[in-house]
Amino acid sequence: MPKAVDAVAVSGLRSSALADDLSFLLARANAIALAAGNAALAEHGLKARSYSVLVLASGEARPSQRELAEFLRLDPSQVVSLVDELQTRGLVQRQPDPSDRRANVVVATEAGRHLVSVARESARAAEERAHAQLSPEERETLAALLRALAFPED
Repeated sequence: MPKAVDAVAVSGLRSSALADDLSFLLARANAIALAAGNAALAEHGLKARSYSVLVLASGEARPSQRELAEFLRLDPSQVVSLVDELQTRGLVQRQPDPSDRRANVVVATEAGRHLVSVARESARAAEERAHAQLSPEERETLAALLRALAFPED
């Protein structure tokens, strides 16, 4: 949507009941940040979901596809497709899980780890732009609040 049209539409709708609905505000903020992230990651041939899988596969955790699906809150079939795409590009490998031979862990290749290091800078820059109206302290507070929602204590 062009910015001029968006500004007109938003100005008239900002006073609606949705402007006080926390779930709506989270969804709208997410949509804005996701669009910025996807645009920045496109130059690397990634989107937010494939980037997320690649980042997790680049760490020490060696996640299974099931763990990726649970952590990212995606349907397992979506994770299979994401891993297939990344594997086709030579960015990840499926390896047998040493603790459960029926499962695979997803591990980034050298090329995948390199791409993550390059793409991370683009993602961070997009995040900075998407949250530019917040001070560094407000960003820290927002991140802490979102972590509390995303990872509730049991």
